[in-house]
Amino acid sequence: MDNGKNRVSIITGPNMAGKSTYMRQTALIVLMAQIGSFVPAEEASIGICDRIFTRVGASDDLASGQSTFMVEMTEVANILRNATKNSLIVLDEIGRGTSTFDGLSIAWAVVEHISNPKILGAKTLFATHYHELTELEGTMSGVNNYCIAVKEQGDDIVFLRKIIKGGADKSYGVQVAKLAGVPDTVIIRAKELLLELSDADITAKAREIAGINANITQRKAVPKPDEVDLQQMSIFDTVKDDDIIKELGDIELGNMTPIDALNTLYRLQTKLKNRWQ
Repeated sequence: MDNGKNRVSIITGPNMAGKSTYMRQTALIVLMAQIGSFVPAEEASIGICDRIFTRVGASDDLASGQSTFMVEMTEVANILRNATKNSLIVLDEIGRGTSTFDGLSIAWAVVEHISNPKILGAKTLFATHYHELTELEGTMSGVNNYCIAVKEQGDDIVFLRKIIKGGADKSYGVQVAKLAGVPDTVIIRAKELLLELSDADITAKAREIAGINANITQRKAVPKPDEVDLQQMSIFDTVKDDDIIKELGDIELGNMTPIDALNTLYRLQTKLKNRWQ
C-alpha cells in the first residue's frame, strides 16, 4: 500500500476464509512498527501512521438504545470525520445491517469518500461481501481488488488462506452454511432461490454506475450543446412508458422486503426491454 495507486484495497471472499484475520494482522504489524518493535517479516518498509481506525465485528448497545447497525454507522462516522491521509483504516463489512440496496449504497459512498485524496485519501483495507464494489477498480483512483483464494470441489469449498490479486465474483454463502451444518432441505431450497434471484443481479447495474462515474470525471464541467440536446431527448423519450412510471410512483418502498424490491425491479426492467426490442 502507498499514497498513490494503492491506497484502498477492496477485499472479497467467503466467510471464515480469513479476511478479518488478514486485516487484523496488518493493523497489529503497523502498530508494532510504530513503537519500534520487530515485525514478523525478514524485511519491511512501514511508514509513519498517526492513528489506526477500525470498524470490526457486530455488536449492539441496548443500554443506550442503539441497534447493531446504528453502532456500526456511529463508528463509521467517527472514522470519516477524524481520519487523515496518514491514518490506517480497517473496515470489516459496512452496510450489512440494513437492506441490500441501502447497505451497498453506503459502502460504495464510503469507498468514494475515503479514496478521494482531496477529501481523505487514507490507506484502507475494506473487506466486504458486496462483490459489486469490485467494479470500482479502474474507475476510481487508488482502489484495487484483492480476494481470498478459494478452491471449489463440487458443491464444497476449501479455503487456501492466501490473499491474491482480483475480486471474488460470488460470496459462497450457501456453501459456508452447509459447512456450518445447516439442514440439507434448507441448503437445497437456498440454492433454488439463489438461482432465481441471480436473474435480478445488481452487479450489472453497479458496473453501469461505475462506468458513468468514470466518464463524469473525464468529461469537461460544461457539456457541449449537442450533448445537452441528447440528454433532453432521452428524458422526453420516456413519455411513452407512462404506465411504468406511474407504477413506480405508486410503489410503497417502505413496505417492501429486499426480495420484493428486486423482483419488482426485475419485472419492470423486463417490461421495458420487451418494448424496446
